[in-house]
Amino acid sequence: MNRPHVFINVAVTADGKMDTFERKGSAISSDRDKQRVLRLRADADAVMVGGRTLLSEDPKLTVKREELRVERVARSQSPNPMKVGIVTRADLNPDGDFLNAGPAQVVIFTTAQTSNSQLKTLQARGAQVFVHDAARVDLTQALETLHSLGVQRLMVEGGGTLNFELLRLGLVDELTMYVAPMLFGGDSAPTAVAGPGLVRGAAIPLKLVDVEVHEDGGVLIHYKL
Repeated sequence: MNRPHVFINVAVTADGKMDTFERKGSAISSDRDKQRVLRLRADADAVMVGGRTLLSEDPKLTVKREELRVERVARSQSPNPMKVGIVTRADLNPDGDFLNAGPAQVVIFTTAQTSNSQLKTLQARGAQVFVHDAARVDLTQALETLHSLGVQRLMVEGGGTLNFELLRLGLVDELTMYVAPMLFGGDSAPTAVAGPGLVRGAAIPLKLVDVEVHEDGGVLIHYKL
């Protein structure tokens, strides 16, 4: 297999929303689930996000607990996993958290829609940038590149379009989903898996591995593909 082991982790409401219609990054996970996600991130070689998440939220994607960073260093890893961005036009803030919070290796996959001046800015900030000669980033090729860079376990933290494309292409091995006991509603509120969608005959089958009910009423569901 010339790609990493890929697992998607998402938190959604009981009606499947990852955020409200306002798209301001509304809190969904419980404190217990947040600690689980920190452990998942600390155990990953790299963490990947898509363009909308990258540009609108500018995530740090770092390991927040000191003891987990110490454990990584003891395993001869960097304190934080590699940060990976998939973005058609990489108009990132050069002073933002994604590029500067760390220390962490930063890898960006983009297209020729990103200007040469912006590419130079990203590289000057220490990012390793791969430009794909297509309208969108080739995810299969991106995963092969990450594998060549030593990434064995890749954690995907959204958003819904990136999740959909990885699942559609058969590039996902596991899916963990925390379902919070709340409802957002809203036709335009983002869902865990977005994109153009699939017809019923092309639905992606999931194999249930485990279900864990939390004391707050939330449910953690673990699937394999």
